[in-house]
Amino acid sequence: MFKFLKNLLGFEEPILEEVDPMKKYLIVGLGNIGDEYAETRHNIGFKILDALADQRALDFKTQKLGEVAIHKLKGRSIVCLKPSTYMNLSGKAVRYWLEKEKIPVQNLLVITDDINLPYGTLRVKTKGSHGGHNGLKDIQHVLQTTQYNRFRFGVGADFGKGRQVEYVLGTWNEEENSKLKGRLEKSVEIIESFVLSGVARTMNQFNGT
Repeated sequence: MFKFLKNLLGFEEPILEEVDPMKKYLIVGLGNIGDEYAETRHNIGFKILDALADQRALDFKTQKLGEVAIHKLKGRSIVCLKPSTYMNLSGKAVRYWLEKEKIPVQNLLVITDDINLPYGTLRVKTKGSHGGHNGLKDIQHVLQTTQYNRFRFGVGADFGKGRQVEYVLGTWNEEENSKLKGRLEKSVEIIESFVLSGVARTMNQFNGT
């Protein structure tokens, strides 16, 4: 009866069991929904979470504000989220799942493309500005903080003046595609290191690799 009343009033049950909040993580891959965006540079966050799902036999299911898969890893519980809000409203989905699962913000990792890094460069940071990235800008606005972990995947900046949007919404070229599989495998290692070893050790081990 209590569960029925909570559902009736709009309170939703967490999808993870009640465990130590410090052992729960939210990994968010940023991107845009729709087949037309699937292979674009801007969707590398989705691409990396899909690689994780393929390696670990995870299933994404449609949930509120996104596609969600649960990853169990050595006593840790991980919510993998691909927001369905489109890039510019990513913060809404991030806040919802942090609150729903009672996950501390220090256990949040946001995966995003970065034109300020050469293609394939991988870098984890604990804070920073949004750098003009609309997804990070909205997360910063909604969470009211720049103090959250982000995993930046370099996509390079091989575009002319005024063509940034066209570039990030463009598909990978042949050379990029040839190297992508190895970069995705390394990205999965970074996510699992973040969960198991912490952000500081992950930064020391993987940044710039």
